[in-house]
Amino acid sequence: MPFVPPMLATKGDRVPDGPDWVHEVKWDGIRVIVHVDADGVRVWSRNGNERTRDFPRLAGLAALGRSMVLDGELAAADEAGLPTFGALQRGGQPRLYVFDLLELDGRDLTTLAWVDRRAQLEALHLGDDAWLVPPTYDDGEMLLEATRQQGLEGIVSKLRSAAYRPGVRSRDWLKFPHRPRRSVVIGGWRGEKGSDARLGALLVGEPTPDGLVFRGRVGSGLAGRAGLALLPMLADLGRADSPFVTPIAKADALGTHWVEPVVVVDVESLGMTGDGRLRQPSYQGVRQDLVPADLEGQS
Repeated sequence: MPFVPPMLATKGDRVPDGPDWVHEVKWDGIRVIVHVDADGVRVWSRNGNERTRDFPRLAGLAALGRSMVLDGELAAADEAGLPTFGALQRGGQPRLYVFDLLELDGRDLTTLAWVDRRAQLEALHLGDDAWLVPPTYDDGEMLLEATRQQGLEGIVSKLRSAAYRPGVRSRDWLKFPHRPRRSVVIGGWRGEKGSDARLGALLVGEPTPDGLVFRGRVGSGLAGRAGLALLPMLADLGRADSPFVTPIAKADALGTHWVEPVVVVDVESLGMTGDGRLRQPSYQGVRQDLVPADLEGQS
């Protein structure tokens, strides 16, 4: 089976209940498709970029002696023991949280109902320091509250009868995140006051059918190694004019270095202001697994 773009969840308004639905923890990491066969293991990001060399711990899956295609999330534990994207960005040991099985020993399973794919996934008994199959739950409201109390990302509710629809954002899968996090695109940057040697702020936006809409400046979270790592990446992307379709106020444009809008980052905020800007945003890290086109429909 060639690379399969992952099925995507739609943001839900209310956690569904009843026997038709099952609920899983929403893991805070990098979505990956993992191919395992006699030739070894290959890891792909959700937009089709191969990331095998970045996650050598997964090579041990080949020793299981099965050909399979897995869908899951790679995350690393933070100081509190919670799996987070940020800990992965800081070089933490990744672990693969496997939640779907798309192919097994040459058989395409995507047309099967979730409940049948899940049964075959559980029968593989995947469990190791580098990968596991996390449990599912019948009570979504209970799980949503439990994940909130534990500081986890949220939950995903899935229709038990649903087939796997590669590359489709479907209401058969509903996501309920706790953290007000979103992915945005960098369109410009400013140095620290009095110097461009250190990153002081990012100008970010969201792709729309009309172009890149400005969502404000992000300054928090760029101190130390985070900013130092990001600045060389942006220095190679310079352009003469603003990439935003939104008119940029003089206060925002002053001292800004415009860049090609290709770098996707995650930010956390307190939501949006009335004029469409992020409230008190904080930089969380670069999303090397995403491109700007992936952000359409993220809400």
